[in-house]
Amino acid sequence: MLWILWLVLILLLSFRGKFAVVRKCVEKSTGHEYAAKFLRKRRKGQDCRTEIIHEIAVLELATASPRVVNLYQVYEMASEMVLVLEFAAGGEIFNQCVSDRDDEAFSEEDVKRLMRQILEGVSFIHQNNLVHLDLKPQNILLTSSSPLGDVKIVDFGLSRKVSSHHELREIMGTPEYVAPEILNYEPISTATDMWSIGVLAYVMLTGISPFLGDDKQETFLNISQLNVSYGAEELRQLDQAALSFIQMLLRKLPQERATAEQCLRHPWLQRAGPRGLLIEEENVPVQDPQTSSTTNSSSCSLPPPGSTSMAEEEEEEEGPVTEELIVMAAYTLGQCRQLSTSEEAVLAAEQKAISKRFKFEEPFSTLHEVPGELIY
Repeated sequence: MLWILWLVLILLLSFRGKFAVVRKCVEKSTGHEYAAKFLRKRRKGQDCRTEIIHEIAVLELATASPRVVNLYQVYEMASEMVLVLEFAAGGEIFNQCVSDRDDEAFSEEDVKRLMRQILEGVSFIHQNNLVHLDLKPQNILLTSSSPLGDVKIVDFGLSRKVSSHHELREIMGTPEYVAPEILNYEPISTATDMWSIGVLAYVMLTGISPFLGDDKQETFLNISQLNVSYGAEELRQLDQAALSFIQMLLRKLPQERATAEQCLRHPWLQRAGPRGLLIEEENVPVQDPQTSSTTNSSSCSLPPPGSTSMAEEEEEEEGPVTEELIVMAAYTLGQCRQLSTSEEAVLAAEQKAISKRFKFEEPFSTLHEVPGELIY
């Protein structure tokens, strides 16, 4: 049965990246640079508009975190929706991760600083009961490359809401970074992201992908059997605390993995203060999800992929059509089991319908696309 599941994984994971393109754009009136993510509304004959709305809502919720890329505007055209995002001039961290040149590769101190920032962003989304599910070097951007800038987490197209009332089981992610529970079709949780953080730390420190095989099936086998080497020369040159950090994340059982908050308190990520004393990194304040809906006007509840959650108001005026669309929903996941009456009552009490207004303008006239400037 396992090889059949792996075959399904290989087929499903082969279609990623074919439906979105990110290009550099310039605002005509100000000259400010942005990243425009073009998303096709129909993919393989299916309407995926609500999935795009889901990504928009996640980005709006994450506005309070400086570690997540900012969403500025959304445009809708006949076949595409365009997300106008913050432009991270430093690009992906992938190039530094795999560079053979000492002047380009990350130092261990660089990795520690960037890992703290990544964990701050991941901690924020986990506090809001979200999982990213595609954390990898290609989805971690930098505000600048020289000097080394700050982290911006991008691409929430696979993100999901997790709940104690429902089990979430899906086949998704990038083969080298997926956790064992995804391969085994077991429940997904915030610990699933933490496995990916462990793989990411290994890659950033060594330039080696710990589970990568000659093909996807071998990669999945390495992950399932936890075939990872801690004796590589690149690892022996590191602080032993770095090895401890990776080992507390690359654990097969999700409940045994450290959380983002625990990782931020790990000795390896503490800064050296005066006289060699260790001081904890001051974490970015995380807004309480229970109060964010009333204290932050940019926060919103998230509509699930595949559900109708938006109303359109059309203005009948001459000239360009301006639409105001409202994202509003009480976020629920598809039921995986029958709920009892008491569970349904608890779930209903937790749901809050909150609206967020996005102004969509067509045609796509305020930005100028820079020819040939593909970002990621």
